[in-house]
Amino acid sequence: MRELRAVRSLETRCIISDNKARRSIHPTQIRNRPLFLRITHQISLSLAIMSASLVGQDLTTNSLVPDDAQQFHLFILAGQSNMAGRGIVEDVDKQPVARVLMLDQSGEWVPAVAPMHFDKPGIAGVGLGRTFAKEYAESHPDVVVGLIPCAVGGSPIESWQPNGYHAQTKSHPWDDCEQRVRIAMKDGTLRGVLWHQGESDSRPDLAKLYEMRLHALVKRFRETFAVPELPFIAGQLGQFEGRPWNQARKTVDAAHRMLPEKLPYCGFVPSNGLTPNDDLVHFNTESLRELGRRYHAVLMETVNQTR
Repeated sequence: MRELRAVRSLETRCIISDNKARRSIHPTQIRNRPLFLRITHQISLSLAIMSASLVGQDLTTNSLVPDDAQQFHLFILAGQSNMAGRGIVEDVDKQPVARVLMLDQSGEWVPAVAPMHFDKPGIAGVGLGRTFAKEYAESHPDVVVGLIPCAVGGSPIESWQPNGYHAQTKSHPWDDCEQRVRIAMKDGTLRGVLWHQGESDSRPDLAKLYEMRLHALVKRFRETFAVPELPFIAGQLGQFEGRPWNQARKTVDAAHRMLPEKLPYCGFVPSNGLTPNDDLVHFNTESLRELGRRYHAVLMETVNQTR
């Protein structure tokens, strides 16, 4: 690890000061030095180790990015708020997961901890991506997983096209996503798109266009990033007691459900049995974790069926 190398370097070459100059002293020379210089060496070494520890998180994160891009599997998290996540963040969600990183808002790889999305600061919480990545890492022990958070709460599918604009968040969902994915692909290999969206299109005027726009989106992801067989996994909207579906939502659901039958390398994740927050709109924390496990299972089924 880089921080260990940094400490060893500082152990073998400690810098001490006197009134005249700064000199490099090898450890074997220390025993022949006066007592005050030996004490100075020990203090300097302790400070060096402390300094390495302070920067350890950044160094460890960078060292976890494999040199071989084929060993760094990337997944796009796209859609609206139920992909971004509105689950309550618990202590366990703030703990790093082995071999799971995320691309942060500034385009740097960092440990994947909640909240991962930044579409609505102060509102974004636990999502499904972390649990998905944990499951994937456990089933692929030789790779590192890189999540690319791109979801935008409230965004209709129409905004997920070039120059599309989402007024509520003052963002360009597709354009911003494309930029982030291109940054990520400098380090890794794109392995899938996880999509959860459709609430904003559950209106009669938009629902009738949804399937056409969804198919165009799948094609756009594959052509833009030059991955013709890129898996695209779509999740079902929430089925919550006290929030019955209208016909428009049923139309959107049909587009999701039929996706694997109409386009290759696609999967559908059911939401049966999952429960909401008090708002009856967003999945709660435990349901989002379960949804992440389901996304992983469907991805594996989709990949295995296409081999």
